Amino acid sequence: MARTWTAEQKARQSALIQSWKPWESSTGPKTDEGKVTASQNRQRSLERARQGVIEARETLQSAQARLQKLTRR
Repeated sequence: MARTWTAEQKARQSALIQSWKPWESSTGPKTDEGKVTASQNRQRSLERARQGVIEARETLQSAQARLQKLTRR
């Protein structure tokens, strides 16, 4: 469940973040090569997810086939 912040907690956290300024030290790809590599991260992630779905379907089909064999007896 999401945290519920009071107005005082929000104000305090905002002040702390303003003093830390984490955006000044955030990193990301700086070179063109790094930017190209980073842009491909989503595609690689999607491909891994697709492969996981394919494997799960194959496992399910195999389990269903075994179940049918067992229930036919």
